[in-house]
Amino acid sequence: KYSTSKTTVESGELKKFQALSQKWWDRNGEFAALHALNDLRVPFIRDTLLMHSEKQQSGRPLHGLRILDVGCGGGLLSEPLGRLGAMVTGIDPLEDNIRIADVHKSFDPVLKEQVQYSACPLEQMAMEAPGMFDAVIASEVVEHVSDVETFIRCAAQVLKPGGSLFITTINKTFLSYALAIVAAEKILRIVPNGTHEWGKFISPNKLEAHLMSSGFTVETINGMLYNPLFGSWRWIINASVNYALHAVKNKIEEKSDFMSERSDGKDNGSYQSKSNAGSTVQS
Repeated sequence: KYSTSKTTVESGELKKFQALSQKWWDRNGEFAALHALNDLRVPFIRDTLLMHSEKQQSGRPLHGLRILDVGCGGGLLSEPLGRLGAMVTGIDPLEDNIRIADVHKSFDPVLKEQVQYSACPLEQMAMEAPGMFDAVIASEVVEHVSDVETFIRCAAQVLKPGGSLFITTINKTFLSYALAIVAAEKILRIVPNGTHEWGKFISPNKLEAHLMSSGFTVETINGMLYNPLFGSWRWIINASVNYALHAVKNKIEEKSDFMSERSDGKDNGSYQSKSNAGSTVQS
């Protein structure tokens, strides 16, 4: 099993979200932008998985797929994926978040068997459930972890060969500092001041390099833009602020053997990043 002395959880980040744990389901509160982001990320995840899966059922298109929602918070993304038929496991290191997610899930009987939550970090899941999931989602998470490389290696460990990894995060550019921190936190107060640290933002190129070294092939990178006046998101060509990424774990498992943490396990094959039509990456 995967073992590491490193952790992806940072105590300072836990304190930030601990203070907000009761506000996950306030659609007009601090997490309003995340609620609105479901309009993009849920169809993006659904349609991409349908393209890569033979398991389809009318009305429940994700039936039969096992999805791990990492950093699930109060369950904002886990719930709609469960309603689409997926078997969702939501994990979060904060027990208060998991309690909120469990309570809110109980309001919808459909979710009783579809969504399960656990208060644990990704590295614990990597040890307990290697190769269990068809897809892993880390939406607005990697900019809060302490070690992105370890995080991605753990994500690879829990995925089946050929499984999908979905990431939404923030690029590390001067524009992202101006919009995601100065404008969003200090001027417009879209999110609480101090939510993000520009030093933890990551460019698509750097993230792609981490993914490649961990046995992934990146297939899609799309830019996203939030309109605070209308409280809505849309896809854009430019990925210099927010972006969504889809990567697939290589099916040749020996090229991503992290259980031994050997340095000679690099992928010597060709690597190519693909984008959806009309999408480009700027870093």
